[in-house]
This record gives sequence, structure tokens and C-alpha cells, in this order.
Amino acid sequence: MENKNFKIYINNLNENWIVDRLKQEFVSRNKNLITNKLRKADLIWLIAPWTWKTVNKKQLMSKKVICTIHHIDEEKFENEKADFLERENYVDFYHVPSLVTKHQLEKITKKKVKYIPFWIDKRKWYFKENKIELREKYNIELDSFVIGSFQRDSEGSNLSLPKLSKGPDRLIEMIDYFNSDKKNVTVLLTGKRRNYVITELEKLGINYLYYEMASHLQMNDFYNLLNLYIVSSRYEGGPFAIYESAITKTPIISTNVGIAGEILSKESIYEFDNYPKAIPNVEVAFKNVQKFTIESLLPKYIEEFTNL
Repeated sequence: MENKNFKIYINNLNENWIVDRLKQEFVSRNKNLITNKLRKADLIWLIAPWTWKTVNKKQLMSKKVICTIHHIDEEKFENEKADFLERENYVDFYHVPSLVTKHQLEKITKKKVKYIPFWIDKRKWYFKENKIELREKYNIELDSFVIGSFQRDSEGSNLSLPKLSKGPDRLIEMIDYFNSDKKNVTVLLTGKRRNYVITELEKLGINYLYYEMASHLQMNDFYNLLNLYIVSSRYEGGPFAIYESAITKTPIISTNVGIAGEILSKESIYEFDNYPKAIPNVEVAFKNVQKFTIESLLPKYIEEFTNL
């Protein structure tokens, strides 16, 4: 039975990022559980672990604390290890949104790790039948083979450096391959820090369209007009493109990162040396993603968090 007096404080981030959206969706559906006052909280949820130092340390010591680890970039972990260990002094439990991250985290902590996937809201993301209308709406040629990439690719403040964990170097190689294999390729990009990919596409003379900041309605349109979405990441927490592609029946292939193995078919997951053999399977992805809807998963969060 839910404890009506139980209160959760979720740390602030305001980074205009996917976790802001998750926090908003969680709060809007659980207002009775949320408090903005640390002293009234029974549980502190560090949903954005890198912002943990902005939370009052005395309150962290006096409350139960659960920390979400979205993913672990194993190639960078040595540089981040000191911060991880300092934060761990305040953390009672960990939460991870994928089994891949769970296995990574259990190698470096003895604290309990709870696996609960993140969710997708079917009211915001859905299949659209009329592909011709969408192509015309965004002035995309009807015979164009459109490849999507909707996440940042550049590292930190140096926008010329690729963020290797996201695999933009791999993405460019794959796009170049499809450009030689297909006719009339167009790459559709969204999100901030796309400098590396844009520069490389221009070097190759590959046509692209770039919408830096698109609304949810536009993003839903974009998925629905794609011929292929590519996840080329080396390390990932989601990525949410897998959820969003699956629910919109967008053809997608992905490396075996984050949630990929729980939603995509085996034939849609590739090792980088065999990506030409990867085959999108929209029906399997659509069927599997139904287990990750907001209606299915939010009750699990409430049950787990209120019983820590």
C-alpha cells in the first residue's frame, strides 16, 4: 500500500536534455509524492548523477539516496572514478535503466543496483501512415533514402572533436557506405553539438538537413519519414532513439548498447565490422516496446522507491 506521506525530492538539472523530460513526466503523474523541499523528503533521487554536488550534503547524509547511473563510458571511467567514489559516500542504492549498465555497475560497487527501464509516452510518439505527406511537409524528395541521427556528436566546448562514446566517427563511415549503396541519400539531423557530423558530411558531399531544436511534434514527424535510424554508440544509457524508433515503427539498427537488446531483434543489432548485414525489424521492436510504456513502468518506480 502506498504511503501517502512519503515524499521524493528529484535533483534539478535544467539542461534541456532527455532527463529533464523524464523528470517532468514523472512529476506530472506523481505530484502527491514530490516535494521541492529537501528537508521534507524521505528519498532523494539523483536522476542526473553529474549534478549531485548541487544538492545539500547534510541532507544527502541524513536521507535515503538513490542515484541513477545512465551509462558508464569504460574508456573514460578512470578520469571519472574519483567523483564516482566521492558521490558513493552519499548513495544508498543505485538505479539503472538498462541491463548493460547494471552489469557494468555491479563490477565497481557493492551497493544494491535496481534495474527499472525508463519509459516511452505513446501519446507523444506514434506511427503515422502518410509518409508522402510528411516528405512534402519538410521538402524532402519522395525518392530520397533518409537516414536519421538525433543526438549530439561533439565533445564538450571543442565542437570539432567527436564525442566517441556516441560513435559519430562510426556513423559517418556507415552513412558513406549507404550513400554508395543507395540512391539519393539525405541525412536528417537534430539536436545541439552536431558540428562534427555536419563537417564530415560536407567533406563527403552528402546532403543533409539540420533542425537544431525540434519540438516533440516535429520529432515524431521526423521518425516517421525516415528510411533508417542508426545508433552507432560505443556506450549508451538508452538511447531514447531506440524507444522512439520502435514506437513509431521506424526502421532502426543499433550497436548492442543500453536498451537495444531488450527492444530490438537480434538481426537489428550489429557489431561494427558487420553493420551492412544488420536488418531493421520494425514489428519485433514495436511489439517489445509495448512493455516500456509510461503506464506500465511508472507503477514499478513507485513500488520500488517507496519500499527502499
